[in-house]
Amino acid sequence: QVEIVESGGGLVQSGGSLRLSCTASRLPLHYYAIGWFRQAPGKEREGLSCISSDDSARYLDSAKGRFTIARDLSANSVFLQMNNLRPNDTAVYYCATDRGPSCSGSWYVDPDYKGQGTQVTVSA
Repeated sequence: QVEIVESGGGLVQSGGSLRLSCTASRLPLHYYAIGWFRQAPGKEREGLSCISSDDSARYLDSAKGRFTIARDLSANSVFLQMNNLRPNDTAVYYCATDRGPSCSGSWYVDPDYKGQGTQVTVSA
């Protein structure tokens, strides 16, 4: 049974930073792409960043320059470093995969596996 577990969310002031972590069990990340999406109440799901099995990464435009995705294959984990956070970054953040080797354009829409999510709240 594949299990994805996120951690690292919390409350931070505007301009602050958070580092989200995601550990995948029984899903070897050297084979599969994995990424982070977020969902805020009343807003569309956003695929923030995805990292492919070849370690190439892609970012949503609003995340470029502020968010960085990285993997630790020895820990089968993926991280999202988020800097200069803004109140409109407030959402539940999920780690997910559609089990492809690379990041498709729609990887976050209906992923095969995702975690339970971690809440990020940015105060003004």
